[in-house]
Amino acid sequence: MTSGETDRALQEVADAVRSVSDGDLDGIVAELLGARRIACYAGGREGLVLRGLVMRLFHAGLDVSYVGEMTCPAVGPGDLLVLSCGPGRIPMVEALAAVAGRDGARLLLLTAQPQSPPAQLADRVVRIRAQTMADDRGSAAVLPMGSAYEIALFVLVDLITNRVRRERSESAEELRSRHTNLE
Repeated sequence: MTSGETDRALQEVADAVRSVSDGDLDGIVAELLGARRIACYAGGREGLVLRGLVMRLFHAGLDVSYVGEMTCPAVGPGDLLVLSCGPGRIPMVEALAAVAGRDGARLLLLTAQPQSPPAQLADRVVRIRAQTMADDRGSAAVLPMGSAYEIALFVLVDLITNRVRRERSESAEELRSRHTNLE
């Protein structure tokens, strides 16, 4: 990869991260801190990133789990389901959104395609402006498929965690104290 490609790739990610406003980040944090319990889900590489969010929110002292793990509790009133679906329409994400809504949980959707289902079911939709598999055909982007979205999401996860920590007045040492010692 040439330095020009590197610069373009970094710009794609930076543009995607910057597309999420401080107001949107504050709204995400308000949803997280207002929830009794939080469950998160996404497919593929986005799922790996949301597992990172679960880990960091756990470190921040929140009651959080990943959908599909045996320890994930039922969600209902007072709870929040966080879904990421960059390309918009993924049947599993739509199904989870419907179940959460049916049972009274709030829904936060992170996506690059806010016009696609399950956005109409969400209480809060945050758009991350980045290429995904929904719009990568014929693209001049350096990063393939949904990579810019996924990498931006990973950066946003840590920005969200920083804000959660600040709102809870917790130090980095307090987060570290909740990190596993079984590695």
